[in-house]
Amino acid sequence: MTDVTGAPADVLHTLFHSDQGGHEQVVLCQDRASGLKAVIAIHSTALGPALGGTRFYPYANEAEAVADALNLARGMSYKNAMAGLEHGGGKAVIIGDPEQIKTEELLLAYGRFVASLGGRYVTACDVGTYVADMDVVARECRWTTGRSPENGGAGDSSVLTAYGVYQGMRASAQHLWGDPTLRARRVGVAGVGKVGHHLVDHLVAEGAEVFVTDVREDAVRRITERHPNVLAVRDTDELIRVDGLDVYAPCALGGALDDDTVPVLTAKVVCGAANNQLAHPGVEKDLADRGILYAPDYVVNAGGVIQVADELHGFDFERCKAKASKIYDTTLAIFARAKEDGIPPAAAADRIAEQRMADARARR
Repeated sequence: MTDVTGAPADVLHTLFHSDQGGHEQVVLCQDRASGLKAVIAIHSTALGPALGGTRFYPYANEAEAVADALNLARGMSYKNAMAGLEHGGGKAVIIGDPEQIKTEELLLAYGRFVASLGGRYVTACDVGTYVADMDVVARECRWTTGRSPENGGAGDSSVLTAYGVYQGMRASAQHLWGDPTLRARRVGVAGVGKVGHHLVDHLVAEGAEVFVTDVREDAVRRITERHPNVLAVRDTDELIRVDGLDVYAPCALGGALDDDTVPVLTAKVVCGAANNQLAHPGVEKDLADRGILYAPDYVVNAGGVIQVADELHGFDFERCKAKASKIYDTTLAIFARAKEDGIPPAAAADRIAEQRMADARARR
């Protein structure tokens, strides 16, 4: 079912001609009083209620927002399946610059839209939304996670997201070099915001040689002040060309791996927190052809969703950290499946996730 009443023609085209099809429901939300314009996409509920964050971003147009919601929701289905959660995949996007239009009234209106779905979609934080925002949304919607501890939530999920990426990076090192340690490895982190700066902490603690970049100078400055040995570079284009780079960690927005970046990438491993890192189908093969090991993004960045899912049952940090630690084993299993089937790791992860969802649908 797709609610598209009054949708512009370009939005309808995106909905019905997307190569990320198969979604169960897409809801276009608008509240004129608060200025809210949002899209809620539910890809699958085969494993349980759809779970995924709310992205607040100044999209160029509504069609772009819908496309992002569809892609992100589908990714959440695969992520939750690979994380072993009893949740399907969903995602929401709010259209606009959060620095300019985010208000309490808008967040409350958004919460009412999520609540109207009756629990089919459970929301959380994402780019542009924070714990304080989820506290507001939760006033109108009980299907809200990522709330503050003071309001019965688990707090910031970026801590375990970074921890999971770190475990995926260790698994990549084990698979490629026969040793999980990242000590003395050259690691480039693109994006040192909510998740990236925690990842840098792990890498520095282990003795890696870390290079960073971010579009926000203050984010880079925060890192270099805390870790004087971390080296800042001008931009991502410079980062991916660093001589002797062992690991590249995209931790900003999606599409980081494309026809321009892959041919010049110096790293032997790609493992980062960003969603939808592969710009289009075929990039995973391009990486494999160049001998670059790709740790599927939705596998290694699942620490955050593990945390918010646990919040629904009474949050326990150590229990969540133990679950996130298993990302190491899951990543190794994907690499083994990829080698056995003669396919890239991204394809192997998709096969495993799709089988889990198919088995769940068959049981139902």
